[in-house]
Amino acid sequence: MEAAIQILQELLLPPQELESWLQIIQTALMMQSAATPKIQSWLSWFFRGLLLLGMVVIIGRLAELQVIKGAYYRELAEGNRVRRVAIVAPRGKILDKDGVLLVDNEPVKKTVKFDPLEGYTKGLADENTPEEQTIVEWRRKYIYGPDFAHITGYLGEVDAEEVDKVDPECAHKGARQLGSFVGRGGLEQYYNCRLRGIDGEELVEVDTMGNRVRTLGRRAPIPGEDVKTSLNYKLQRKVAETMKGKVGLPAQAGSVIVTDTIGHVFALYSSPAFDPNEDISKFLTDTSLPMFNRVIAGTYHPGSIFKIVTTTAAVEEGKIESEYTYEDKGVISIDEFQYNNWYFTQYGGTEGVINVVRAIARSTDTFFYEVGSLVGAEALSNWAKRFGLSEPTGIDLPGEASGLVPSPEWKKAVKGERWYLGNTYHMAIGQGDLAVTPLANHRLAGFVANGGKLCDLKLVQEPVCRSLNVSSEVLGLIKEGMRGACDAGGTGVPFFDFSPDVGCKTGTAETSVKDETHAWFTVFAPLDNPEYVITVLVEKGGEGSKVAAPIAREIADFIFHP
Repeated sequence: MEAAIQILQELLLPPQELESWLQIIQTALMMQSAATPKIQSWLSWFFRGLLLLGMVVIIGRLAELQVIKGAYYRELAEGNRVRRVAIVAPRGKILDKDGVLLVDNEPVKKTVKFDPLEGYTKGLADENTPEEQTIVEWRRKYIYGPDFAHITGYLGEVDAEEVDKVDPECAHKGARQLGSFVGRGGLEQYYNCRLRGIDGEELVEVDTMGNRVRTLGRRAPIPGEDVKTSLNYKLQRKVAETMKGKVGLPAQAGSVIVTDTIGHVFALYSSPAFDPNEDISKFLTDTSLPMFNRVIAGTYHPGSIFKIVTTTAAVEEGKIESEYTYEDKGVISIDEFQYNNWYFTQYGGTEGVINVVRAIARSTDTFFYEVGSLVGAEALSNWAKRFGLSEPTGIDLPGEASGLVPSPEWKKAVKGERWYLGNTYHMAIGQGDLAVTPLANHRLAGFVANGGKLCDLKLVQEPVCRSLNVSSEVLGLIKEGMRGACDAGGTGVPFFDFSPDVGCKTGTAETSVKDETHAWFTVFAPLDNPEYVITVLVEKGGEGSKVAAPIAREIADFIFHP
């Protein structure tokens, strides 16, 4: 009926134009009745021509409607009785390195209710719904919930700005439709195009009241591509369990990253976490920020793990030799300022004369104050940037933050202040304005473990490594120092009796609150042929050796002593 009405409307002239034509004809008729025979003859031929012209116009208009716009009106009429129902395709599955399912899909039977005029709504089918009136769609199932939440991400309904938008990477899969879902965070977002399938369609004939008459046809949806990761699901679950058991209060924050030496991610956990199977909105207002991925987006002072950079810069710049020694007296005084070693501050002790290896093993701050001043702020800043501390690591997750590596020029431009020797001291031990992500700090240990390469960190793709062209002499000094840190007399107490031998570094990074520190610990094992690198951060947890190191020990025990 709507199609017929529209055709009639297109055939007829608008009322205003029709009235004008009637007035012209009426005037012409009046003129004919009062005219001479000759004029009447002329008007007669005029009306015949006008009639012929009108018929030509009508025939042409009919031809346009039938031939040129025929398909349009057929589609308009057909749309009143045939409805197209989208069948959402199942997304690809997410698996660990051995093919264990981490994210799957559950089938959900739905029935469709049609509106008399247009559109439809989907509802859950029940046992009484005829099979021919149901369609099967899919609900995402995050099998291990919070344990993998920051890796997997979750699904969210498209917003108004995303509707009808086409992802360039998967244009063949069509535009995003109202009511469809897209990946938010984690692998769901980063690999959304790969995981997304191609929706199917059902053609349904309905009557004028919107009642289903029959199914005319159905095109099955095409599932999305599965994504296989480098994750070890048992290790990831152990990491989550260990953090939950050791971090303490649920709101206390922390993060763990476990990789091989060239960047394949085996486990990645941010605490607190959220459950992607639940209503996400309730987590958005949680003051503990469970949806914030601290591993990739949190930035912190790196603490003493940064001493790897300071040592490398000092030897490579020729400021110290491998045999360099320094006498620790517990404190360095510059005018009215004092810069203490942690051992002196806590116990009133001094280290005496120490070399590079011993300074790393004991994390002697005064040693690195002195070495940092020899290197200088500019060179120290440049080396920190060479280690990638001011840039993302390249992990295949969305939202990775960049670090901050200060310099005299930066401080002048941003703070309007000059650079002081004290700034160099603080930077040399991983404090001051220096800020990095846990991933960036983790790569420092990986650099030592793999023999001097800086590697991207990846969950799905293959990592890319680049050599920093650091001498084997420097790497040997740092590796021996990190071995000493986890041996008797070092700072990594929980690993003194661990087998096999490992290399480690503790870190205790100050915050803006007095006596409140972040606890860091990083370790690689076995020492001679490293296979695993583990980094733990506990926000505002205290000392690295007392808080973060026991967590790393429990994870290492799970790996090497199952």
